[in-house]
Amino acid sequence: MKKPILSIALASTLAFGAIGTHAALAKPVEVMQNQPVKVFDHKVIKKINAENIFNNIDYLSKTPRVAGTEAENLAVKYIKDQFESYGYEVDIQPFTFYGYTPPHTIDLDVAGYNGELKPSSFTYSVSGNVSGELVYAGLGKKEELANQNLTGKIAMIKRGDISFGEKVLNAAEKGAVGVIIFNNTSGAVNGTLGEANDKYVPAVALTKSEGDALLAQLNGGKTLQASLKIEGARAGESTSHNVIATKKPTNKQKDTNKIIVVGSHHDSVAGAPGANDDASGTATTLELARVFKDVPTDTEIRFITFGAEELGLLGSNYYVKNISEDEKERTIANFNLDMVGSKDAGDLVLLTLDGKPNLVTELSQASSTRLNGSATPYGQGGRSDHVPFAEAGIPAALFIHSPTEPWYHTPEDSIDKISKEKLQDVAEIVGAAVYDLARFDNMGPKPKKAPKVKADIDQYHEKDVR
Repeated sequence: MKKPILSIALASTLAFGAIGTHAALAKPVEVMQNQPVKVFDHKVIKKINAENIFNNIDYLSKTPRVAGTEAENLAVKYIKDQFESYGYEVDIQPFTFYGYTPPHTIDLDVAGYNGELKPSSFTYSVSGNVSGELVYAGLGKKEELANQNLTGKIAMIKRGDISFGEKVLNAAEKGAVGVIIFNNTSGAVNGTLGEANDKYVPAVALTKSEGDALLAQLNGGKTLQASLKIEGARAGESTSHNVIATKKPTNKQKDTNKIIVVGSHHDSVAGAPGANDDASGTATTLELARVFKDVPTDTEIRFITFGAEELGLLGSNYYVKNISEDEKERTIANFNLDMVGSKDAGDLVLLTLDGKPNLVTELSQASSTRLNGSATPYGQGGRSDHVPFAEAGIPAALFIHSPTEPWYHTPEDSIDKISKEKLQDVAEIVGAAVYDLARFDNMGPKPKKAPKVKADIDQYHEKDVR
């Protein structure tokens, strides 16, 4: 998921990513408190099995599912097979995009250095197999390299002052066959070279401690020979897919002619198995599809897993832009499940693009009140697949826990970090809310169109959480 970083006016910060603060939650609305679980809730929640969700996460998170790769294709096939095993007819919606496929292999060996090196790639790093003398090239600025001959050498450059891409191009211009950029602060470098460029040479990143250790040996007069291999990196046109399973209304004579979308994204970032982000949402979507298959409803429900969310919500944007105007008018709700299972994350929140309540938050706050005794708070946030729906005027909300877990977008986002209790809780809240809207005797909030909301590309701040 492309996570929002949010600010809460009530008391403290509800933050995602590396900011580890806690949410300030407003008290639930008085009239919503102490509502008993209703008979209709049991038709759904009694069928939800967190073990099923967990098992699907376990399967999907064996390897990263980067959009446009064979690993994503295998995930798409698995999701399709699961939907079909529940009795659905499934549509696979392909779409192409110009993007970057990260490398599957990165090897760095420095002869004469006994420490461990764990190089990482940059977005738009190029493949190659090079070797040469390791030389220090400062910050890699043009003026620093003016009198330096890097021909046939691998340049070691410190982070700072200019972009990663400029550092690589400047070194390549002086003849370097490869580049190693090491951090100027603690932690890993998660960077990009900015865009594809034929003039790039293979480039990797090291931590500050790794770079300092190599630099100490060079400053001590030692000559180091380095070999750098990057395989699998590619910039160009790729294909990703959305997977769509549709439950038609049970009784055509009572068909509301409306559509509910329950969705998640099935891709992950490179290097991360994505158990929570977002195999958890995908597996919960699968389980809700299984549960609803034989439950009588008067409204069409589309269960969708989207591709290429991590590259900029590409799959959900493609879906919304390619449904008809009639379908947009008939779509009354989007429940977006993204990162809903980590035992190390905070409490469940609902995020809408404009921070205002809508049909999805109303139904979900009502169901969470009935099930848990209090309404799940809501706030403002984008950067996930509810955004294109909100921009089209469709009531939509993101279900996510906050603060997020420390292993967000890392190799540690693995199955052992998943909480079955959280999976069960989210599935029950969403399942009861969806059924409250789709059941034949629905007497709850009436569907209404939401205003179209324009996403701010720099929307990182969250307003009040209620």
